[in-house]
Order: sequence, then structure tokens, then C-alpha cells
Amino acid sequence: MDPLQIGQSRPRGDAAAKVAGREPYAADAYPDNRLWARAVRPGVPSGRIVGLACDAALAVPGVVKVLRAGDVPGSNRQGIVHKDMPVLADDRVRCCADAVALVLAESPAAAAAGAAAVAVEIEPLPGVYDLDAALAEAAHLVHADRPGNLLARATIRKGDGADPLARCDVVVEGTFTTPVQAHAFLETESGVARLQPDGTLWMQVSTQSPFRDRFEIGHALSIPYDRIHIEAPCLGGGFGGKDGATVQCLLGLAALHADGRPVKMVWDREESFVAGYKRHACRLHYRLGARRDGTLQALHARIWYDTGAYAHLGAEVMELGMEHAAGPYRIPHALIEGWCVHTHNPTAGAMRAFGVCQVSFAFESMMDLLAQRLGMDPLALRTANALVRGDTNCAGIHLETSTGIKACLAQVARHPLWREREIWRRQAPPFKRRGVGLAAVFNAAGYGGGVRDAAIAKIEMDPTGHFIVHNAVSDMGQGNSSAFMQMAGHLLGQTADRLRIRQPDTRTAYPSGSSSAGRTTYTFGRALTFACETLKSRLLNRAGLMLFLQDDDDLVLEPDRVRHIPTDRSVTLAQLGAMMSAEERVCLGQFVAPTCKPVPDTATGFFIGFPHVIFSYSAHLARVEIDTLSGVVQVTNYLAVTDGGHVINPAMFHQQIQGGVAQGIGYALYEDFITHHGRVRTEDFTTYIIPGALDLPEIVSVACVEETEATGPFGMKGIGEVAMNGPLPAIANGVADAGMGRICRAPLTPERVLDNGVRAPATAQLQK
Repeated sequence: MDPLQIGQSRPRGDAAAKVAGREPYAADAYPDNRLWARAVRPGVPSGRIVGLACDAALAVPGVVKVLRAGDVPGSNRQGIVHKDMPVLADDRVRCCADAVALVLAESPAAAAAGAAAVAVEIEPLPGVYDLDAALAEAAHLVHADRPGNLLARATIRKGDGADPLARCDVVVEGTFTTPVQAHAFLETESGVARLQPDGTLWMQVSTQSPFRDRFEIGHALSIPYDRIHIEAPCLGGGFGGKDGATVQCLLGLAALHADGRPVKMVWDREESFVAGYKRHACRLHYRLGARRDGTLQALHARIWYDTGAYAHLGAEVMELGMEHAAGPYRIPHALIEGWCVHTHNPTAGAMRAFGVCQVSFAFESMMDLLAQRLGMDPLALRTANALVRGDTNCAGIHLETSTGIKACLAQVARHPLWREREIWRRQAPPFKRRGVGLAAVFNAAGYGGGVRDAAIAKIEMDPTGHFIVHNAVSDMGQGNSSAFMQMAGHLLGQTADRLRIRQPDTRTAYPSGSSSAGRTTYTFGRALTFACETLKSRLLNRAGLMLFLQDDDDLVLEPDRVRHIPTDRSVTLAQLGAMMSAEERVCLGQFVAPTCKPVPDTATGFFIGFPHVIFSYSAHLARVEIDTLSGVVQVTNYLAVTDGGHVINPAMFHQQIQGGVAQGIGYALYEDFITHHGRVRTEDFTTYIIPGALDLPEIVSVACVEETEATGPFGMKGIGEVAMNGPLPAIANGVADAGMGRICRAPLTPERVLDNGVRAPATAQLQK
């Protein structure tokens, strides 16, 4: 077996265990003597709690306890930045997901029966369920202690703002809406918890942020964070929906009242759909101006995000969307305004592409509208205005890192799916129309300015000479664990069988941030390279001592040994392990991601994580075929060219892009999370439709590696989110290219296609 190498396509390190069902997940934990916890959720979107009777529930066989808000020992408020979401509602319910009680029982059936027996009396209150109602002058307040329903308001201004629009030769205008989207991960929110004899709260939970969870749990339940021990096995999907407390505070509360018994909680699909975080619905109004030759001049973008009842990460989602609102283009003047609005809808939060896929739909639709108005080739228009290194983007950031969007577009231009588009269109069968749509997209990597984006990696050699990577950032299926193994194997010259990985444990690993923001492999991976280099140097030094060498210059680390090349003498790693103390066999590496200093003065408002300096770029092409009788849109071919810097593992790179495109196709065509007056109507997969294998086309992924990212490990940068941004605009542009009208409301359902998109029409006007 050869040592692991960077740049090789290798099977994922956890593939065999997952296929065989041996990989442990939080949902698989069934400790002995366990209790089951179930939340009581009345499903009322807005009301005052006037009565809560638990006697009938306590009489249900198997029910042990019923906990209420008064049983919560701490603040009873959770949240990542804003602590406004109750663990158990005390006086008010603000959305249908609010829990008012927690039942502990001997079995899932007893817990469900006990929850159904809790008598809850709620006095209904007025509610606001859309942006206009929430922003009305006399609107009912979602949070009575705030002056209005705005969670956040911000502005980004570059150059002369929107004023130059009046001087543009051509101005196009459009209003767009995007839907709520559910994460639809296979493993729903789940975990187990136990109060240990020493008073430590231990938890094994499906989470993207085990270290930060301690602060949320500690604040809500009044437990010192260092008395909270969290283990995070592999997740069965996350996509942002497990970034922040889901079951954690409920489990912790249950464990505090379980008399030392372990407690298990697993949300079924219906509860996950009601109580889990969602992608923000969004309304966007754009005006884009250009010269007659297509040179972009000015943009005015106004963006409203519906964040639901609680803050979660709503303000941060809005801010990242605003930072990307102008696309990967050079526009000298821009005014970008954002509003993040509370309603009584389910709480919105982090989801793959974190506010960016919404604005991508708008700005890429506007680029096609502009190309049509000018009579220009849409690819040529994008290429002429694409950002390059040295430009300043619309957030006022001077781009000094890798900026590969123009190279991505050049590869699309050379691809047969683009060059042969006219022939393909003409070959459409009867009652079918064909179109080809483009999208040029980008996505920031990392937390951004104002937030320390750091990781501390730990690698250990055991006494037998095998290596353990102590992963500190959750693997939710994206494969970061395998990437870390490949990096460590490459640096240490080891084969896969000599390395293993330990998933995050707050007792043995070190704080390294959340598995989110396209930062995981980039940030922790860079820290890991430092740790591996330190350990390698230490091993070579010890081997040189054992071999009585003057220096370490001719020593090489190989599988199971350190070898002196000129003499071919060697020392086994097991011999080194026996010689070294436990402390010597452990090495740490730390990395803090670069940020912009100082922050440009283009921004006003409340910004956390603004701005970014590292971006991934991608150019997408979708071939679509529309059935003119049914309105069904089929994506027949899909191309994604991605600038993610140097590629660590090509196979995993393409899997990540293909997964993002598949999820984006669902967002574009199928997924529409529907609520009516705050109540969820798409309650499971019979009504909430996600694409299956037969709904997806062949997805061709191309890695554009003309630029490497100097700050990243081995020249890479994160690509976990950027692929999500392309499908909706590319497909919408393809539908318009097929002559089916400009559809400005997603998803592009058959009804909307047949209606020719006359829901939020976009207009274009020639000003000069």
C-alpha cells in the first residue's frame, strides 16, 4: 500500500464503515436504563399560555416526569448570538415550533402518549406571517420588548451608491422571491445525555458545533461550560441545520432531572419539519445599470429576509447575502440594503450557501435580462465584467487572494454543452422547448471579519507507531475527516492503515469552530499541517539520536519507520514510540484565518462576520427541456466549473460539487416549504418533495485549478457551499432562453411555468 498523497483520488476513509453500517451516529446510541424525552409543541404560532396541566400525562403508564419552564435552572434562553429562543416557553408562544413542556418516559410510545395528554390552554394572539404585515406601521410585535419586528437593518454603499443609475444607458429592473427550504438530512436531530456522578453533563449529539454548543447549553441551563462534555460522532447530514442547539438544551434539561439515568431524544421527520431551522424565504428588488457596450456601472439591491420567530443566525445570513448581492462582477457604484424581519413563521437559520443562493437567483437573472436588452451574448457579458485579482468587489474589498471566476467562464465557453447549444435546441421533440442557462456565482469562505476564525489541531502517535488525528470539527458527510487523513498521511509519509481519526470530543480535542461556512478543511486543515510538521520534525530528531547521526538532513519518514537514505539504516516508529513520553508523541498546530483589516467604510448597520477576503467561484451551465403541455422542467445536462484552489482529493471534490448541484436543483424545481398563518403544511416527504436519482441529470464537475490559494493548506479553499448557488439561476435562465418567460419566483413549478412566470414580472427599460 502506497503512502497517502495530496491530489490523488482515494476512497473516503469512512466509506467501508458507513456502507457496512458500522459507523456510529448519535441516533444509534441506545444506553442501558435510558429514558426517552419528547417535547410538547401545541403548534400555535402566536398566543399567550394561560394553562398547562400535566396530571393526565403523569398518569400515563411509563411517564416519569413532565418538565415545564419553571424547571429550567438557567436563563431558559438559547441562541448563538442573540439569546432569545426559550428552551420551554414560559408565557408566550411565538411560532408553531415552541415547546411548552418536556415529557420523560420509559419508552418512545409512553413519551408520545404523555405528550398528547398534556393539557395546554393558549389564548390566541394576532400574528404576522409575511414581510409586509411584519413591517406595517401598526404591526403586532413578535417580541414585545423590541420597538418593531426588525432583527437587523444594514447598508453597503460603494462609490456613489445608486445615484449613477440615472446616468446609465440601460437599466433593468426585477423583483424576485425565493422559498423556505428544509435541510432534509437523513439523520434527524438526535442525541443522548447523562448527568455524571461528578456533576458533569455528558452528551453525545448530532451537531455541527460541539464546542460552541457548551456555551448555548450553559447559558440556558446555568451550567459552567467546562462542566459540559460533548462528543460529536459523524452526522447523517447537517447542511447548517445542526449549527446551533436543536435537541441539546432539551436533552440537558432532561438529564438534570433524570436522577442519573441517560436520556435519549430523536425527532421524527414531522417534528424536524416543524421545529428544525429552515432556509430564509427572501424577497429581492434589483435595479442594474450598464453602458451600451455592456460595462456594468451601478446597482441598487434591496433584500428582505424572513427570519421567523427567533434570531438564530438571521442577521448574519442577511449580511452574507448582502456581501454577495452584486455577484462576482466589477461594478463601480452600488447601494445594497438589507432587512432581516421577524414573523411568527418557523425560525430560519443557517443552510448551505447561507443567504447567498437567494441573491444569486436575483443577480444572475438580472445579468441575463441585461444581455437580452443589449443584444449581447450572456457569456460574453459575464466574462467582460468578471472580477479578477486586484479588483474591488461590491462590498469594498480589494481582492488579493485567488479569484478564478473568469477562468471558470472560459472553460464553460470551451465546453461542448455550450458550443453545441444551438444544434441541441433545434432538436427538441414535439411539445418540448429547450434552453440553455448560465450562472456565475461565488461564496465566501470562513467566518469573516470581526469573528476569530481559528482552529487547533492535535495529532498523536501511539506507542505502536500508529497515528491518531483528533478531529475537532464535525464531519456531517462532506468528508473532512478523510481529507484530514489524506493531509496527515501525505505529510507523515504514512499509508491509510497506519492512521485513524477520532471524531470531535470536547475533552480530548481543542476548540476549532463549527463545521460550516466553507471553512472546515481550510481552517482545521491548515492547523493540522502545522501539527504534522512539528511531529515529523520531532520524530526525525529522535531517530537521528538513536542512529547517532550528526543532523537530520538525510532522514525520511516512511510507513512504520524513519530511514537514513545514505546508509539505509532505520528506526521503527514503534521503537520511537517506546522511547518517547506520551506528551512528546502529541503535537498541536494552530491557525487563524486571514481577515480584512480595517473593515471598509462602505458598511453601515449591525455587521458580524463582515467582510470576507477568500471566495470560491463557479460557473454553471444548465440545459433544460420544458414540456409545454404539463409545464414540467427537466434538467437534461449540467456543467459546474469550480475554482476551489488546489484539489486535495479529486473524487471527493467532484462528489461535493455534485451534491451541491443536486440540492440546488431541488431548490430550483421541487422544494417549497409551505406554511399558512404560521402553521406548517408540508409536514413530511409526501408533501415536501426533494429530487431523487431519476430527477437528476448527469452532473459534470470540472475543477478549475489555474489558481491556488496561498493561505490554504496545499493551496486549497473550501467549496462546500458555492455549488448550491448556481442551479436556481442557471435553470431559470434556461427556462427563459427556451421562450417560456422570465420566472421570478422559485421554485419553478409546472404551474408557474405554464403561467409564464406572471407572478413578479421583471422589466427592462432603455433610458438613453
